[in-house]
Amino acid sequence: MAKSGPTPAHMVRFLVLFCVCFLTGFILIFVPWTRPLVDGYSRSIVSLAAALIRLCGGKAIALSDLMRNPGTNFEIRMANGCNGINVTVLLWAAVIAFPASWFQKIKGLAAGTLAIHSVNLVRFISLYYLGQYSQSWFEFAHMYLWESLMMLDTLVVFWTWAYFVRKSESMAHAPAH
Repeated sequence: MAKSGPTPAHMVRFLVLFCVCFLTGFILIFVPWTRPLVDGYSRSIVSLAAALIRLCGGKAIALSDLMRNPGTNFEIRMANGCNGINVTVLLWAAVIAFPASWFQKIKGLAAGTLAIHSVNLVRFISLYYLGQYSQSWFEFAHMYLWESLMMLDTLVVFWTWAYFVRKSESMAHAPAH
């Protein structure tokens, strides 16, 4: 028996549902009543990054959405779009639109969100140190390198999750020996 792949109807369903989820997610990020949550999350990333830097022997002070080196006065701001929420919306839209059980989707959302925000924390800390070393390297890493790596991370997380979902489905439908 040949394994059947997604039909055009499945692909259209995924695309439409993905677009609806993606747009809904971005609307939710920017509506006034969610701004305090998003801003609070950004401040918590800054606080966590500063605490990790100090734990490892570095110097960092969290001041709202700013992290400052008290020795050099270099500071970096966690701006909207740098907090990982935008790529999380992308991942969530793809996972929700993908044909899988809700249990599988919840596992994918949880693991994927953790992966994205862990990488984003590394991103923020690396930019903090890079900005103190070289402003031109900071700009390059911030605008191009890390933007690309965050998008790639999101795609790899989704593709890996989707692969395992499909693999578990094919194993569940395999004939018993």
